[in-house]
Amino acid sequence: MILFPAIDLKDGQCVRLRQGDMNQSTVFNDNPGAQAKEFVDAGAEWIHVVDLNGAFAGKPVNEEPVKAILREAKVPVQLGGGIRDLATIETWLTAGLSRAILGTVAVKNPSLVKEACKAFPGKIAVGIDARGGMVATEGWAEASSLSVVDLAKRFVDAGVAAIVHTDIDRDGLMGGPNIQASADLAKAVPIPVIVSGGVSSLDDIKAAKAQEKSGLSGVITGRAIYDGRLDIKAAIDVLKA
Repeated sequence: MILFPAIDLKDGQCVRLRQGDMNQSTVFNDNPGAQAKEFVDAGAEWIHVVDLNGAFAGKPVNEEPVKAILREAKVPVQLGGGIRDLATIETWLTAGLSRAILGTVAVKNPSLVKEACKAFPGKIAVGIDARGGMVATEGWAEASSLSVVDLAKRFVDAGVAAIVHTDIDRDGLMGGPNIQASADLAKAVPIPVIVSGGVSSLDDIKAAKAQEKSGLSGVITGRAIYDGRLDIKAAIDVLKA
């Protein structure tokens, strides 16, 4: 399993939100490129990035900070937020991105996801953000009537590289992730699932690792690393065991 240290970008800075609320953000670093390098120096093999402004705007907003991360990271980077068309995907992949995460567009235009998977094999992930088991879109601002599993099943044969499953109710609260929901999703579809939202301790990492056979392939964590509650190397050692 892979540890994905998270860099959430708002107004060019590394922040963390509480339950996806843009008005409840904490700034952890005003130099995203340096933050990425710090993660890599600590042993990270991937970096997870979200353009928060882009998620709400429906188009990339934090381009320069993302490019700084790509320059400094020297490891694969996956990015979500504001990626809604093939041209944007191609632009980011050309710039050095390893994986584009499609969220809102996966709900509103699933055919685009399938088209993207054909155009860019192995480079497309689907981000499924859930509140109460139902999918949320537009930077978590809108609720849908679609269940997480039903959305995931739309892409079973599409060639999606991974699903990033985020429990919004847990995100940024340090209360522990919804491992069971992510594991249930992984059992329902033959697509690797990455756990996100609320990962706050080494115990959470161990709990995710225990569900590896369900189809969980990675864990995203942000605030716990910034707060010093989770050591990157220790987490990686558990996931690699």
